Amino acid sequence: MCKLPLTDREIPIVADYYVDKEFGTGAVKITPAHDPNDFEVGKRHNLPEINIMNDDATINEKGGKYAGMDRYEARKAIVADLDEQGYLVKVVPHMHAVGTHDRCGTTVEPLIKQQWFVKMDELAKPAINALKTGELRFVPERFDKIYLHWLENIKDWCISRQIWWGHRIPAYYCDECGEFVVAKEAPEKCPHCGCTHFTQDEDTLDTWFSSALWPFSTLGWPEKTEDLDYFYPTDVLVTGYDIIFFWVIRMVFSGYEHTGKAPFNTVLIHGLVRDSQGRKMSKSLGNGIDPLEIIDKYGADALRLTLITGNAPGNDMRFYNERVEASRNFAHKVWNASRFILMNMEKNVVEEPEDFLLKPADRWILSKVNSLTKEMTENMDKFELGIAVQKVHDFIWDEFCDWYVEIAKYRIYHAEEDSQSANCALWVLKTVLGQALKLLHPFMPFITEEIYGALVPEEESLMMSSWPVYREDWKFPYATEVIEHVKAIAEKMDEIAFTGISPEEKMLLRRILFQICENVEKERNR
Repeated sequence: MCKLPLTDREIPIVADYYVDKEFGTGAVKITPAHDPNDFEVGKRHNLPEINIMNDDATINEKGGKYAGMDRYEARKAIVADLDEQGYLVKVVPHMHAVGTHDRCGTTVEPLIKQQWFVKMDELAKPAINALKTGELRFVPERFDKIYLHWLENIKDWCISRQIWWGHRIPAYYCDECGEFVVAKEAPEKCPHCGCTHFTQDEDTLDTWFSSALWPFSTLGWPEKTEDLDYFYPTDVLVTGYDIIFFWVIRMVFSGYEHTGKAPFNTVLIHGLVRDSQGRKMSKSLGNGIDPLEIIDKYGADALRLTLITGNAPGNDMRFYNERVEASRNFAHKVWNASRFILMNMEKNVVEEPEDFLLKPADRWILSKVNSLTKEMTENMDKFELGIAVQKVHDFIWDEFCDWYVEIAKYRIYHAEEDSQSANCALWVLKTVLGQALKLLHPFMPFITEEIYGALVPEEESLMMSSWPVYREDWKFPYATEVIEHVKAIAEKMDEIAFTGISPEEKMLLRRILFQICENVEKERNR
């Protein structure tokens, strides 16, 4: 035992592995009531927990002569008294981690408070087993480690909070004897003394406690409702890696505890959206974006497309306004191409042509959108959303708009010379555009819904239409090979031989090359 200066209180001397022998003297003062690490040391050695601070950060009566002082004033007074009594050797600045309030910057003082806890040992076991047996999986799999690390090292969960909002703790204290009762409503009388006056606990539940119940509580649980039977469990949860412990884990063990089932079978993890310098967006840095402002300027579809493009599950991304602008330009591209098709459909009755009337370019674009459908479906089944959206973006911009639409214009404008060719071109344009809109819809829902409603007015909604499927009758390997060769020739000629010529001249060259293809096709069929 030793006597504590300034208070004359005797305190024990203990040895513990928490102390860093290389720092200072290797001896530290332990305050179990005012530091989380000291609290754990105190538990290991049965040290008393003496709280010397009031809730307003002033010193209480256990602080001796310093009682009533503000914490900062008390610290200055203590240093001065130590110096006066000859106990102070030196004062050295020291950098260390101190919790502060995120808005006002006030230092947060750890205090011991009576709290409500959920015992986690048994609750965690089904959640651990779910991942190990494959009932639950993470995409990407590397987040399995985070999930298991938390659960296998989990501590009892403190579910009470001293805040002014949220769900009140459903605990009622007898005003007479202090006995508490946990119930939906205040009890009529105390089971211990018979008193009829109770006071409800002023604490609220941790926000993640109610959030953990969301998958089934919103569906009518604990009643056996139709919604609960149909929607629970669901298939996929999409969330960020920063709340795996706060939300995902708690939903899983709560689901098993109350329903016997995991709330979902797949957790798709996305990264964080950071600023252009790679920093996490925060209020303190002032580097966040207002999505409403971005939407007002560029459109919701453009913002949505930007956040998906070029990103893989679990990876962070940097936000640039330039990328949103590029997405908006793509939306303009889709809109203008669609407007051209719709304007010409108004003037013509479009009918599905006989197969033999299709030209090589028609077969090529049908084959390309067919292959795209197969590839994108596979990508999306694997949650490779960034790859899927890049494929449909490149198809619409390059192959459909820059090539087929431009080539089809000549046939449409010369319908009087060859009405069958013009009808073929319009039918293919309508068919491929409809297919492409369906593939693009998950990523740009608003513009695709608007265009599809005008393109296929007989259908109720694009959202309600069926997802495209791969068709064997749209496989045209010969036409695809020929047109791809033509594209390569044209692009190389543009690059080498015709640098500086006008877009109209380039398009004329492409039409000539396509006409050659058609002539070759005719001769081949003969």
